[in-house]
Amino acid sequence: MQEAMFYHQKENGLLFCELCPKGCSIREGHKGFCRVRENQKGVLYTLNYGKVSSYAMDPMEKKPLYHFYPGTLILSLGTVGCNLRCGFCQNWQIAHGDPHTLNLKPREAVELALEQRKKGFPCTGIAYTYSEPFMWYEYVYDTSRLAREAGLKNVMVTNGYVREEPLKKLLPFIDAMNIDVKGFTDRYYRESCVGHLEPVKRTVEIAHQECHVELTTLLVPELNDTPDEISELVDWVASLNPEIPLHFSRYFPNYQFDQPPTPLETMQRAYEIAKRKLKNVHLGNV
Repeated sequence: MQEAMFYHQKENGLLFCELCPKGCSIREGHKGFCRVRENQKGVLYTLNYGKVSSYAMDPMEKKPLYHFYPGTLILSLGTVGCNLRCGFCQNWQIAHGDPHTLNLKPREAVELALEQRKKGFPCTGIAYTYSEPFMWYEYVYDTSRLAREAGLKNVMVTNGYVREEPLKKLLPFIDAMNIDVKGFTDRYYRESCVGHLEPVKRTVEIAHQECHVELTTLLVPELNDTPDEISELVDWVASLNPEIPLHFSRYFPNYQFDQPPTPLETMQRAYEIAKRKLKNVHLGNV
């Protein structure tokens, strides 16, 4: 365990977590919404520091990052826990379950990435992915600094649901992010993800000025796939920078959602709407 960053003590022994917009008030012996930050005798601890649930050498395009060192591989690490609860979660076994983990210190993670280069793999660096890396904040912060010193790139694949202060503290060590913009209405975030849209928009608006950013939206039939909502999303992205890549990903039944997969016609329609204003539009899972 490691003491968490970004919290303060309130009355009656409550600890107020300041990492993400959830703003959990955590009683002694209890955990926050993410399940990986716990109040132990008035100290907030992160329970997943150094705990790796999944790791692989992935193509950069799988993140998906199509415009950041394409054709290379990246060491991808995931942990447990998440601060959203999306009904369509594709990695729910590690985000909301209790999988087996192995321990990997920050220095060991960097050495593992460097070893891949020695073996001849075009390993660009380390991706913090699979589960929500902002809920792995302390580990990502420590590891990314060491990786930067070693000449490795740092990539985050994230839901973007984080407060401004921790985001800005970490960004100097992050080279690229793929941020999920899960839909473009607050109602969709509230009902399907147990969150809110505005904090994610703020993360994108800050991050794209500091590092390479690509966005992904999973289109779920009848929930976030109307032409009007897609147009509003595209208009917002274009207002930031029309060169920001936008990936539309095709939904398949998973976790708590069982509606049929996204029709290919819907995917094509979204692509055509986006191409009117954006230069880099991609379809995934098709």
